[in-house]
Amino acid sequence: MSLAQLPFLEALQPCQRILIAGAGGGFDVVAGLPLYEYLVAQGKQVWLASLSFSDLTRARGRKMGSYIVEVDADSGGDDDYFPERYLSEWLGVGGEYVPVYSYKAVGPMVMLEIYQQLVKEFDLDTLILVDGGTDILMRGDEPALGTPMEDMCSLAAADMLEVRHKFVVCLGFGVDVFHEVCHHYVLEAIADLTRHGEYLGAFSLTADMPEFQALVEAVDYLCARTPGKESIVMTSVVAAGRGCFGDFHPTERTRDSKLFLNPLMSMYFCFQLSGLARRCLYLDYLKDKYGRWEVHRGICNFLSTITPREWKRLPL
Repeated sequence: MSLAQLPFLEALQPCQRILIAGAGGGFDVVAGLPLYEYLVAQGKQVWLASLSFSDLTRARGRKMGSYIVEVDADSGGDDDYFPERYLSEWLGVGGEYVPVYSYKAVGPMVMLEIYQQLVKEFDLDTLILVDGGTDILMRGDEPALGTPMEDMCSLAAADMLEVRHKFVVCLGFGVDVFHEVCHHYVLEAIADLTRHGEYLGAFSLTADMPEFQALVEAVDYLCARTPGKESIVMTSVVAAGRGCFGDFHPTERTRDSKLFLNPLMSMYFCFQLSGLARRCLYLDYLKDKYGRWEVHRGICNFLSTITPREWKRLPL
């Protein structure tokens, strides 16, 4: 492997039919947009999926089984928060039809059924889970876990899914300070995954890349349609990619907190999905769960068995 061969992009070479799915819901699928643009340009077939926080019962669109809605520009539904519909609108500006396959937050057993249906529908050979932020890397005994509910349901379901290639990518290093994630343990996780051969490298989205320019346009488009509910993660990633640094606030939603925008925020960190599942201490508490309340109870049951490790500052 030479400097010119990024392990993640090398691992994607044999992949031809790829699902990019937001791990944590809402705008997470948007964090996969640069990858979508790159892979489509490589001639691969790529689909987008999202764990939705919108009211899908009000959305028009093809229903796939009991859980999945094919959301597009004409789906209607929520007008104040529907990033999946707005993303499809933006992608369709040039006349292309790009739906976002959307489903509600449920337990891993139902999520597995959703993934299985998408694999069968599109004959997929690859799943890429995308996390806006890095809290999906928390193994469970850190001082804070960020917002683990949706991330861990997605990870647990994906780990049980039978598909040839499975990856996790994170975009937004440092943004989870807003949710009290200790980044000492984020770096520890990357080191552990490196030792086990499950870290596939990192690469920056720079301002001159067409993939980053597409992300900027899409985030601006979506945020203009969700006033007061703009994505903290994605606006921070875009601002960091433009060179903003430190306690800079790209949205008024964070005005009463302290942020740390930095150049690592606009970098993709890439992993074998099996590595994150291997090191998660409480995934087995969740895998047999069907509903959100069961998942919440499983997380609480796990937390009652451990003493969280101490907060550690980065020695920089």
